[in-house]
Order: sequence, then C-alpha cells, then structure tokens
Amino acid sequence: MQQLAALKEKVERWDSLSGRVKDTLTLIQMAAEEGDEAALEELAAEAKQIEADWRKREFELMLSGKHDRGNAILSIHAGAGGTEAQDWAQMLLRMYTRWAEDHGYETELLDMLEGEEAGIKTATMSIKGPYAYGYLRSERGVHRLVRLSPFDAANRRHTSFALVEVLPDIEQDIDIQIRPEDLRIDVFRSSGAGGQNVQKNSTAVRITHLPTGLVVSCQNERSQLQNREMALRILRARLYEIEQRKQEEEMARLKGKHVEAGWGNQIRSYVLHPYRMVKDLRTDYETGNADAVLDGDLDGFMEAYLRYSVGEQVLN
Repeated sequence: MQQLAALKEKVERWDSLSGRVKDTLTLIQMAAEEGDEAALEELAAEAKQIEADWRKREFELMLSGKHDRGNAILSIHAGAGGTEAQDWAQMLLRMYTRWAEDHGYETELLDMLEGEEAGIKTATMSIKGPYAYGYLRSERGVHRLVRLSPFDAANRRHTSFALVEVLPDIEQDIDIQIRPEDLRIDVFRSSGAGGQNVQKNSTAVRITHLPTGLVVSCQNERSQLQNREMALRILRARLYEIEQRKQEEEMARLKGKHVEAGWGNQIRSYVLHPYRMVKDLRTDYETGNADAVLDGDLDGFMEAYLRYSVGEQVLN
C-alpha cells in the first residue's frame, strides 16, 4: 500500500505538471491573439516556473534507488589527527544540519561523542523528508579539509580527514533478521552539560551485535525504551548495508571489477588555504565559494554525483 501510494503521488504530480503546460499554452495563444501584453508577461513568468518544476521532476528521476525516497541516518567519524579532525567532524555536522534545514527536512541528533578539547569524535543524526537518502547517499566517503589550524600556535597548515556514512532509515518490514541471542544490550547514563541536563537514570542504550561486532548507541531520547528502539533501527540499517555491500562485491567480482571495502577512498577536498575551493574528486565538480558549501550549499555536488552515477550505470 505504501508503494502504491507513492506511485500514485508520482503520477499525479506529472499529470498536474502536464495540465499546467496545456493550460498555459492555451492562455498564451489567447493572449497573443488579443494582443494582451500584460497577460503575456504574467504567462512568461508562469512558463519559467513550469520549466523550473520540470527540471526538479527530471532530477528526481535520477533518485530511483530502492530507498532513495526515504529518510536517512547520517554518521560522521573524525579521522586520525586529534583535535583538528574532531573540529572538522563538527564542521561537517553543522554543514549537513544546515543543508537539511534549508530543504525543510526534520533533523534529530541521535548520538554524539564530544572531543576532549573541541569538536566531536563521532555523531549520528536522523534526517527525515522526501528523498533525504537519495540526496545524501552522494556524501558517503572520506572528506578532506586543508586549512590554517586555529589550534596551532604557529598557525601552520593542517590536513584533516573525516568519514561520512549514510544509511537508509529502513522500515521494520525489511527482511533483516536480528536474533535476540545475538545482541548484548548495555544501559548507561546519558552524557550532558551538567546540572539539570544530566540524566539521573540509565536511559542511554548501547547494543552490540555479537556475530558482526557492530556497536550502535543512542542517548538522545528520554526513555530507555525509545533509545533501544532507535538503536535497533540503526543496527538494522547497518546490517542491511553490509548485506548490500556483499552482493555488490560479488557482482563486481563476477564482472572483474574490484570494490574497495572499509573507509573507501577520499571523495571530496575542502581547501581553505592557500586558496579557497571545494572539489569532488569523483565528478570533478568544484566551486570557489567554500564558505557557502560549509553553510550547507551542497545541491550542486549532489546533482553532479547523481548524473555521474547514472552515467556509470549506463556504461556498466
């Protein structure tokens, strides 16, 4: 029923756009015959809006993966480098939060481990909205920052790395079997800023999946039950990704193409010194407005990656 509703919505949106095109063409013809310049100017503006809507629909056609329409779970992990990398991880968390807010998506910080001096060691957030996963899957991989370090008294240039993981927030009916005997569940007190913010009860949950060694945790919700359910959702998504990766690697082996596992390759460089540029190393898309990118202006990179992915699928 969910799939049927989604397909109906998609058909209705295209039908609506088609109707607008026909109506606008009819009105343009009538205004032209009557010589109504004011009406023609209004209809020209409507035509531009229709074109913009059509390009948006065309772009969404590239988001045709199994989970592209759904929500996403995004995790950021600081790489080696201590405070530098942890500060970079926090900058990325802010960047994706701003991007989500600009697109009207709902965000929820599920888990975060702060750095000793600054930044974060790791963070996991939920991003809810149409096509959230479809857009964000372009961000998976290692992100590299080059800048003058604010933590270096000599003001030297430093290079930092952080890993971004993006998982589909899959529903309960996805066929991923999690046996209770395969889980070790630990509860602990949520961390806080002190005072009233510190939980007096053990509401935070950490789940270890014994067969794979995967560990997930959640401490954002108010109750232990809510944290447990959210941690299980994240675990289910990670197990699904592992199974999907196994299938992709097997297909690649049969095709004779090697698929790199683990952290993967660096996908994007953010250079703030000696010049300012952000460049995606997969698509060669780049911009000199690094500040805008760090403020969440990622659509150009996402669209370039989606077009690149469609090209890769066609070639394969």
